[in-house]
Amino acid sequence: RHMIDQVSVADLKAALEAGGCTVIDVREHFEYAAGHVPGAVHIPMHTIPVRTDEIPTDGDVYLICESGNRSWQVAAFLAQRGITVKNVHGGTGTWRMAGYPIETAVTV
Repeated sequence: RHMIDQVSVADLKAALEAGGCTVIDVREHFEYAAGHVPGAVHIPMHTIPVRTDEIPTDGDVYLICESGNRSWQVAAFLAQRGITVKNVHGGTGTWRMAGYPIETAVTV
């Protein structure tokens, strides 16, 4: 069993401000379109197995969903494949409640 690194939304905000990290949102398209962490890359959870090669292996990668449950599952799946990522505890819901910026633009 791999330990999944859990981080807070405040940790993620600090990392984004410092730069050089990647955020991957694993929610469904309608959830992502309704609002996501600015700059987050959208890779829905069910597509992760076939899109694993899109996950950077250099620099910090943060996985986020709505509450932290789906992203934790994805983090565990990736850890079994030797890909280390951080799970954002509380997810986009907590990010939103903290009053942090939300982006609704969707790039296809």
